[in-house]
Amino acid sequence: MRPMHPLRFALVSLFATNLYALPAIAQHLRKPPGAHIVTLTPRPGTFTEPGVAVNPKNPSQVVVVYQFTAAAAYTQNGGKTWQLAHGVRPPSYKMSGDVSVVFDNHGHAIYDCIAFDKLGAFNYWAHGATRNGIFDRRSFDGGKTWQPTLHTVSAFPTKPGIPFEDKPYIVADDNPHSPYAGNLYIGWTRWTLTDSRMLFTRSTNDGRTWSKPIEISHDRGLPRDDNGALEGFDGTVGPHGTLYAVWAHTNRIDFTESHDGGKTFTRSHPIVHTGPTMFDIQGMDRANGFPQIAVDPRSGNLYVSWSDYRNGEIDVFLIRSTDHGQTWSQPIKVNTDPVHDGADHFFQWMAVDPVTGAVNLVFYDRRQDPTNKTQIVVLARSTDGGKTFQNYAWTNDPFNPRGVFMGDYLGLAAYGNKIYGAWPIHPDGAKGTLLQVGVANFNSK
Repeated sequence: MRPMHPLRFALVSLFATNLYALPAIAQHLRKPPGAHIVTLTPRPGTFTEPGVAVNPKNPSQVVVVYQFTAAAAYTQNGGKTWQLAHGVRPPSYKMSGDVSVVFDNHGHAIYDCIAFDKLGAFNYWAHGATRNGIFDRRSFDGGKTWQPTLHTVSAFPTKPGIPFEDKPYIVADDNPHSPYAGNLYIGWTRWTLTDSRMLFTRSTNDGRTWSKPIEISHDRGLPRDDNGALEGFDGTVGPHGTLYAVWAHTNRIDFTESHDGGKTFTRSHPIVHTGPTMFDIQGMDRANGFPQIAVDPRSGNLYVSWSDYRNGEIDVFLIRSTDHGQTWSQPIKVNTDPVHDGADHFFQWMAVDPVTGAVNLVFYDRRQDPTNKTQIVVLARSTDGGKTFQNYAWTNDPFNPRGVFMGDYLGLAAYGNKIYGAWPIHPDGAKGTLLQVGVANFNSK
C-alpha cells in the first residue's frame, strides 16, 4: 500500500477532527433571556427530584420542593431571592422524598411525599417493605411556613406482605370556572409482591382528607422498579375540569381521563409507543424517560413529553392533541441537535404557560461533549403550539455525574413568560449533589 502524502494526511486528519467537533460547535446554545441561577443547598447532599409551583393568585410566590428528606424553598419576589423553609418533612419517619407541590385555587401551597423507614429488596420494594405511606402538608403563606398537621393520603403499618407506595404526583384544579374547582388529585405506583398498579385518590377539602384509593390502570405491570412496571404518573386539568393522566408502561405511554372530578375514569389505553421506560446512561446511577402531560387552558390543546432511545442516543419527544386526547400527532424531537450525533438528553420535565400557552421543557443535555459524559441544563421553548422548539443553555458549566444518584426527573413551572426550573448538579470531587433553581424571563427579550 502506498503511504499517504504527509500534506494530504494532515488535511484528512484535520477534516476528521473538525467533523467530530462540528456538532458541539454548531450547537452552541445561547442563554435564555433574564437567566438567573441560585444554588439552594449550601453543601452537597442527597438533593434530587425537585418539583416547582407558581401561585397563580400571586405569581411572585414560587415554591420548590425536593428530597432527601422532604424539603422546600420559597421566593416571594419572583425568584430574585430564595429562602429554605422549615418544618417540611414528616417527623416520625426516617426517610421521605418523591416530593411534588401545587398551589390550589385558594393560593395555598400543598406538597405530597412518600415516607418510610427503609426500602425493601433492591428494585423490588414490596419485598420486605416496612411501614410506608403518602402524606401531604399545607402552607398558607407561599411556602414560608408549613402547617404542623401532616395529612395521610395512604399508609401501611409494618407487617408481612404490605405494599410499598411510590412516586406520587399531586395535581390541583385551580380553575375558578371548573365545576370541580379546588379538587386535589394524587396518582402513584403501588408496588406489591406480584405486580405494580396505578392508584389514584382525590381530596375535596384542601387536602385534609382523601378518598379511598382506586386503581386507574386497565393493565397491571411487573413488580420491580424496572422495565415492565407502571410508573411515572402525571396529570393535568383542562379548562372545563376534565382530568387527564398519563404514565409509563414498558414501551408505551398510557392515558386516561376523568369527567366527574376524579370519581371515575375512562379505560386506560396507550397513546404512543416508545423505547423502554428505563435505560442506561454513561455515568448515571439510573435513568428513565417518565412522561408528563400538560394543557394549554386557552385552547384546550394537550401535550405529552418523554424521552427514549429510538434514535440510538436518548432524545426528548413531544406529541400533541387538538381534540382533547382523541387523536395525537406524530412525535416531535424537542432537542435541536442532529439525529444520530450520539448525545443524550434526559430527565425532561414540561410546563405549559397558562397565560401565554408557550410549551417549555427542561432537561439534561450532553450535545456539547463529544464523549457524551458531561451535561448541562437546557431549556426548550415552543411558541407555535409545540410544532418547533428553540433550545437555550440554562447552565454553561458541564458536570459529570460520576455514578452519583441524580434522581428520576427535574422540575419546571411557568407563568406569564417567566419560567422556573430546578435541578441537581454534581460538583467535581463532591460526594453528593447541590440543588439549583433557575429563572428565565421572556418578558425581558
